[in-house]
Amino acid sequence: MEPPATDAHGQPWLVLVYRIQSEPSRLRAAVWRRLKTLGAIYLQSGTAAMPWDSASERAMRKLHQDIGRMAGSSILLRCEVLAGETDAIDAFNAARSDEYGEIIRKCEEFLRQLEHEHLAEHFTFAELEENEVDLVKLQKWLAKIRARDVFGGPGREAAERLLQECEKALEQYADRVYVLDADVN
Repeated sequence: MEPPATDAHGQPWLVLVYRIQSEPSRLRAAVWRRLKTLGAIYLQSGTAAMPWDSASERAMRKLHQDIGRMAGSSILLRCEVLAGETDAIDAFNAARSDEYGEIIRKCEEFLRQLEHEHLAEHFTFAELEENEVDLVKLQKWLAKIRARDVFGGPGREAAERLLQECEKALEQYADRVYVLDADVN
C-alpha cells in the first residue's frame, strides 16, 4: 500500500490511538515499551506517532492486534500532518537525541571499564570475551537507533565517534591479551 501523498515538506506518519485498562499495569507498560522500542513519540496519553515506512507499519499493525488481545482498543492511522509537523519532528528528534545520549553514556562506561582493566593489568580472554559481547550490544543498539532516525536527530555523530573509540580501545586491549598469552606460551 502506498503512503499518502505529501508535499515537499511532508512526511507520512503513523498514529496509534489506544486505550488499555489501568489494571494490570503491566499491559500498559508492555505497550509503552513496544512503542519506545519502535521509536514512536507520544503526542499525548494513549496517542503515539512515528514516521511511516513499511516496516514501521507492520510493527504498528502487530501492536494494534496485540492491544486487542489485551482487551484494549486501538485505531491505527496513516496520515500527513496538516499543522504542527515541526513540533512532531522536534519531538521525534529529541527522542533520538536521548537515545544517542544513552549510547554515549554506555560507551563512556565501556571505556572506563577497559581503562580499569588496563590499570589492574587484568588481561584475560574471559574479560576480552565479555567486553566483545558488550561492544556488539552497543553496535546493534546504535544500528537500531540509526535505522529509526529518519530526520537526522542530534547526537548521532558523537555516538558514532564514541563507539569507534570503543572499538579501537577494545582492539588495543585484545592486542595486549594476545601478547601476554604469547609470552606465557
